[in-house]
Amino acid sequence: MTPTRRPRTSGPRSAAFAAAAALLIAAPLAQAQDPHLARNLAATCANCHGTNGNARGDMKPLAGVSAEKILAAVADYRSGNQPATIMHQIAKGYTDAQMKLIADYFAAQPAAKK
Repeated sequence: MTPTRRPRTSGPRSAAFAAAAALLIAAPLAQAQDPHLARNLAATCANCHGTNGNARGDMKPLAGVSAEKILAAVADYRSGNQPATIMHQIAKGYTDAQMKLIADYFAAQPAAKK
């Protein structure tokens, strides 16, 4: 009687596959559960658009601007309809869901008093 070969179910490859699968499954859940995700994503905009979207100087403020208006502007940057020095690249770096979180965050921020 010859021994039958069983598929290999352990070892470095299967462990790596299991770890990768767990990360793919858990990543969206972790994002959905982070109550600060929108704020953290929006913080990347502070260099140009100011803290919480309250820009200084000639930069466009984002605080208090409707989410729909922000998303429309981002869509124009992504498509190239709106010329930009860097925004067209930045806008392509976020998913639609991330941009929605960012836009909603800025829309909820109070505009700076002048």
